[in-house]
Amino acid sequence: MSLSKAVTFSAVLNVAFLAAFALLAFRTTNLGSGLAARSAAVKPAAGLQKFASKLANKESEALNYASRHAPVKTQALLQAGKIATDLIRKGEYESIAHLANDVVCMRGKETGNKALLESCNVEWYGPNRPKWLGPFTSPPAYLTGEFPGDYGWDHIGLAADPTTFQRYRETELIHARWAMAGALGCLVPELLSMYANVPYQHPEWFKAGSDIFTSKGVEYFGSPIVLNAQFPSIVNSKNAVTLLLTQVILMGGAEAYRVNGGPLGEKGADPLYPGGEYFDPLGFAEDPDTAAELKVKEIKNGRLAMVAMLGYYVQAIVTGKGPVQNWVDHVSAPSVANGLTQGLATKFGLGQ
Repeated sequence: MSLSKAVTFSAVLNVAFLAAFALLAFRTTNLGSGLAARSAAVKPAAGLQKFASKLANKESEALNYASRHAPVKTQALLQAGKIATDLIRKGEYESIAHLANDVVCMRGKETGNKALLESCNVEWYGPNRPKWLGPFTSPPAYLTGEFPGDYGWDHIGLAADPTTFQRYRETELIHARWAMAGALGCLVPELLSMYANVPYQHPEWFKAGSDIFTSKGVEYFGSPIVLNAQFPSIVNSKNAVTLLLTQVILMGGAEAYRVNGGPLGEKGADPLYPGGEYFDPLGFAEDPDTAAELKVKEIKNGRLAMVAMLGYYVQAIVTGKGPVQNWVDHVSAPSVANGLTQGLATKFGLGQ
């Protein structure tokens, strides 16, 4: 037999052997589960399912053939299929594909294989992550999906330099965290004033700071007893310099603590996600997969909060009202109070 004929004959035998197993995958629950899990990483030969369908009436022969020629592999696949079926039946996994993806991910973590690690958090990381224009996106080579929130968009090359990219990532994340805190902080006083009758002088976020120049000063939660009565000479909310220095010390101290890796200045700590008992006391990010998902959620919500803060600024300039009052006005009369009817007339100025 010539070499070419031998190669052809060997290829045919291998395809037939795979086809027999594929037939069992569709007909035998346990073995089918095992093969389906394996097929997530190894795609079958072209036309394999079509060939397997022709052998549908030869299930027992195929199983006997597989058991005779590869008893170890057959039993291993049967056992793997049984385990997979049990896991899915118990609700541990939604499907064979989900289980196979998890197995590949764990194997990647054990071996450090980058190709296998792409199966971890595949929804948000790696080359198959969502892109800002879907399948029409051609991300630059330096945006590989390694970092959270990477949708492949950088038209003017801001992230082309790795050092600049790292600095922009840090700047964006810190601004996003402040925006999330600020967006909520702008709403709370107005909500408390409107629905809980807390007597703020100015519940609107853009007027709250001006209270420091009034005779009452800044009254936290609408009452002077929170800070003023206890510490009238030390923390006086009528003293702008004292209030400024207090904020600089507290905020600057927390930022220095973060950048330097904690109280002992551990250099190995991630300055963006330091974690530990101080920055993650509830242990949300102890699991690496959970941490990777939470990082994506944080940056997405942070970007939304930054846009929201910009909206707060525009609303304040145009309407002279806070976001809660704007929302109430819009809900009560949508056709009257909206962005189109309000136009761009400025209703906010000094003294108003």
